Amino acid sequence: MTETVTEELAQRGRPKSRIGTVLSNKMTKTVVVLVERRMKHGQYGKYMTEKKKYKVHDEQQSCKPGDKVRIVETRPISKEKRWRVAEILVRGESEGPTP
Repeated sequence: MTETVTEELAQRGRPKSRIGTVLSNKMTKTVVVLVERRMKHGQYGKYMTEKKKYKVHDEQQSCKPGDKVRIVETRPISKEKRWRVAEILVRGESEGPTP
Protein backbone atom coordinates (compact mmCIF):
# COMPACT_ATOMS: atom_id res chain seq x y z
CA MET A 1 0.00 0.00 0.00
CA THR A 2 2.71 2.50 0.95
CA GLU A 3 4.78 1.60 -2.11
CA THR A 4 1.97 2.56 -4.49
CA VAL A 5 1.44 5.89 -2.71
CA THR A 6 5.16 6.67 -2.91
CA GLU A 7 5.29 5.73 -6.59
CA GLU A 8 2.22 7.84 -7.32
CA LEU A 9 3.75 10.89 -5.62
CA ALA A 10 6.99 10.36 -7.54
CA GLN A 11 5.08 10.35 -10.84
CA ARG A 12 3.09 13.48 -10.02
CA GLY A 13 6.06 15.47 -8.81
CA ARG A 14 5.86 18.81 -7.09
CA PRO A 15 2.74 20.95 -7.75
CA LYS A 16 3.17 24.14 -9.74
CA SER A 17 3.47 27.30 -7.70
CA ARG A 18 3.46 31.01 -8.51
CA ILE A 19 4.07 34.23 -6.55
CA GLY A 20 1.75 37.16 -7.13
CA THR A 21 -0.08 40.15 -5.70
CA VAL A 22 -3.69 40.10 -4.49
CA LEU A 23 -5.83 42.52 -6.49
CA SER A 24 -9.31 41.83 -5.10
CA ASN A 25 -10.99 39.91 -2.28
CA LYS A 26 -14.60 40.89 -3.02
CA MET A 27 -15.77 37.29 -3.59
CA THR A 28 -16.41 34.83 -0.79
CA LYS A 29 -13.37 32.56 -0.23
CA THR A 30 -11.88 33.73 -3.54
CA VAL A 31 -9.16 36.27 -4.32
CA VAL A 32 -7.85 37.52 -7.64
CA VAL A 33 -4.05 37.28 -7.87
CA LEU A 34 -1.91 39.01 -10.51
CA VAL A 35 1.19 37.03 -11.49
CA GLU A 36 3.90 38.78 -13.51
CA ARG A 37 6.49 36.81 -15.46
CA ARG A 38 9.48 38.17 -17.39
CA MET A 39 10.31 36.36 -20.59
CA LYS A 40 12.69 36.88 -23.47
CA HIS A 41 11.18 37.15 -26.95
CA GLY A 42 12.41 34.25 -29.06
CA GLN A 43 13.15 36.17 -32.26
CA TYR A 44 13.98 39.69 -31.13
CA GLY A 45 15.56 39.04 -27.73
CA LYS A 46 13.62 41.79 -25.95
CA TYR A 47 12.55 41.08 -22.38
CA MET A 48 8.80 41.40 -21.92
CA THR A 49 6.50 41.23 -18.90
CA GLU A 50 3.63 38.80 -19.19
CA LYS A 51 0.76 39.34 -16.73
CA LYS A 52 -1.98 36.88 -15.87
CA LYS A 53 -4.83 36.99 -13.35
CA TYR A 54 -5.78 33.86 -11.44
CA LYS A 55 -8.89 33.26 -9.33
CA VAL A 56 -7.53 31.59 -6.20
CA HIS A 57 -9.24 29.77 -3.32
CA ASP A 58 -8.66 31.43 0.08
CA GLU A 59 -10.28 29.20 2.71
CA GLN A 60 -9.60 31.45 5.74
CA GLN A 61 -10.39 34.69 3.86
CA SER A 62 -7.21 36.19 5.29
CA CYS A 63 -5.82 37.83 2.13
CA LYS A 64 -6.23 41.54 1.53
CA PRO A 65 -5.49 43.61 -1.59
CA GLY A 66 -1.78 44.35 -1.84
CA ASP A 67 -0.62 41.14 -0.13
CA LYS A 68 2.12 39.14 -1.82
CA VAL A 69 1.14 35.45 -1.80
CA ARG A 70 2.37 32.07 -2.98
CA ILE A 71 -0.30 30.05 -4.81
CA VAL A 72 -0.17 26.35 -5.70
CA GLU A 73 -2.09 24.35 -8.27
CA THR A 74 -4.80 22.06 -6.93
CA ARG A 75 -7.82 20.08 -8.08
CA PRO A 76 -10.60 22.06 -9.81
CA ILE A 77 -12.66 23.76 -7.09
CA SER A 78 -15.08 25.57 -9.40
CA LYS A 79 -15.36 26.58 -13.05
CA GLU A 80 -12.43 29.02 -12.87
CA LYS A 81 -10.60 28.12 -9.63
CA ARG A 82 -7.71 25.67 -9.92
CA TRP A 83 -5.28 27.38 -7.51
CA ARG A 84 -5.23 27.90 -3.74
CA VAL A 85 -3.31 30.21 -1.42
CA ALA A 86 -0.37 28.35 0.14
CA GLU A 87 1.03 31.21 2.23
CA ILE A 88 1.07 34.97 2.59
CA LEU A 89 4.63 36.16 2.04
CA VAL A 90 4.28 39.91 2.65
CA ARG A 91 1.31 41.81 4.02
CA GLY A 92 0.23 44.77 1.89
CA GLU A 93 -0.37 48.22 3.24
CA SER A 94 -3.70 48.54 5.05
CA GLU A 95 -6.27 50.57 3.20
CA GLY A 96 -7.63 53.42 5.24
CA PRO A 97 -10.50 55.77 4.40
CA THR A 98 -9.79 57.91 1.37
CA PRO A 99 -10.46 61.65 1.73
